[in-house]
Amino acid sequence: MLTLGDFWSSNTIDLYLHRRYYDLVNPPNGILKKGREIFLTGCHLRTAAEGSGYPRLLPTEYLVILLDEDQDDDAILLGAQFCSDSFASISLDAANTGVSYSLYARIEAIGPVEIQGNSSSLQRRNITLVDNDGSKLKFLLWGEQIILANLFSVGSMIALDRPYIANCIESALETAEELCLEYGSATQLYLVPFIQHEEQVYVALSQNRCQGSRLLAAVDPTQSQMVSQVTLPCDSQGSIDFTNYPFQSFVIDLRDKMTGISLYGVVTDIIFSLHIEDTTGAVWARLHFSKSWSLKRLSCGHSIYISGLTCSMTKNKRLEVLWFENDGRASLVNLSSLPAMLNSSCLHRLSRISDLSSHSSTQICKVWLDQIERCQIDVRLSHAYCGHFVRKTPAGNLECSFCCCHCDSDVVSTFSVRIVLADETGKIFAWCTGQTASELLQITPDEFDRLPEDEQLIYPSSLENEKFVVAVVNCRRHAYGLSASLSLESDAAQWEITGALRYD
Repeated sequence: MLTLGDFWSSNTIDLYLHRRYYDLVNPPNGILKKGREIFLTGCHLRTAAEGSGYPRLLPTEYLVILLDEDQDDDAILLGAQFCSDSFASISLDAANTGVSYSLYARIEAIGPVEIQGNSSSLQRRNITLVDNDGSKLKFLLWGEQIILANLFSVGSMIALDRPYIANCIESALETAEELCLEYGSATQLYLVPFIQHEEQVYVALSQNRCQGSRLLAAVDPTQSQMVSQVTLPCDSQGSIDFTNYPFQSFVIDLRDKMTGISLYGVVTDIIFSLHIEDTTGAVWARLHFSKSWSLKRLSCGHSIYISGLTCSMTKNKRLEVLWFENDGRASLVNLSSLPAMLNSSCLHRLSRISDLSSHSSTQICKVWLDQIERCQIDVRLSHAYCGHFVRKTPAGNLECSFCCCHCDSDVVSTFSVRIVLADETGKIFAWCTGQTASELLQITPDEFDRLPEDEQLIYPSSLENEKFVVAVVNCRRHAYGLSASLSLESDAAQWEITGALRYD
């Protein structure tokens, strides 16, 4: 039985050691000694009610012993036991006669879980290993063994004592190598974890929305407002990964060689780049798509959350933010058009129309439709990919005014609506398009287009005093760049309705 403790408390728990590891605790050379670090998985708890007066962990086959190459005993073990064999020295015939191997390699890749066989019940996971000679072999985990992969990380060194040597064909593995390794009944695993380079980033006393946080490069650490630090991973080029930064990042915080950044702000211009503004400043984010624009409709004034950003300096020493669609960490959420913003009262606070001028972000209001005689309804064609209007070129082709590309076969009918919204405190003239316009008018563009012309003219009168909860953004703030195509869409309206929900 081993008594285990963790790094974060003085708590301990007993573990019944699996029989396959008994030799590792036998004195005088047993490696499982007091102070040795191990990884465990596949553990089950025996509660106090089931046996002794204390909860204990039942035996698990999935145990990995951690080694430190800087410790003399561990370095001697690695040198004596794992440096004589290489992948090139492995012989399947010799392994079949009982010859065992002890191998040392770097984890190059950890593959996803795969389903094997017609029954779809057998799972497998491939781990690519590279030895010191540059040779590669697959290390296969089968069935319940796949949970071992959760203990590994790319870049770590793994020592395999007595792995099972298998034929790749028999293991249904499509690879150029003849052999592969498996976790056998006698296999024991040792791991030298990859040490991630890290850098400390200073965190402000409060994440003040006006001031923002301050990074080490921007703030004197002796100032009293600096109370703590966050340690973040750093690669060999000095780029700091902010993927798991626990606080909100602001534009004012951005510096060269920052990756994995997430920002919350308002779109102030779009030219296949976003001009994002928060309470601390503004920055251009250059968007890189795999094929074409894929973010649906996005326009000035919309509030977004964007993640997976990388900062770099241009040749002109200007800070630039890059976003790549095919980056696994990349995402962009248009908060202004999220249905949940209207459906969930916990996500918004109602604003009055008289207060809208003091806000730059998305506001939620309860309104009714007013001055119907000013209502303007047009049915137009929009680009299916980006949601912006299309125009006919002199050559007769349809061109997206936003993407600036031909889109004859990728268009849909949509509304362009201008209407007056009112509440007890005031009125605004606003415009909308797409699904939001259909929600307000309670009819689809195709249905409206099929109505006789006289019915189309009187249709708005049926909507007077209808009540809605709406999301409203300021689409014509003086600070916005407003490229020509976006300016033409909103025309004379200062406000855009990005979501609407009818209520009684």
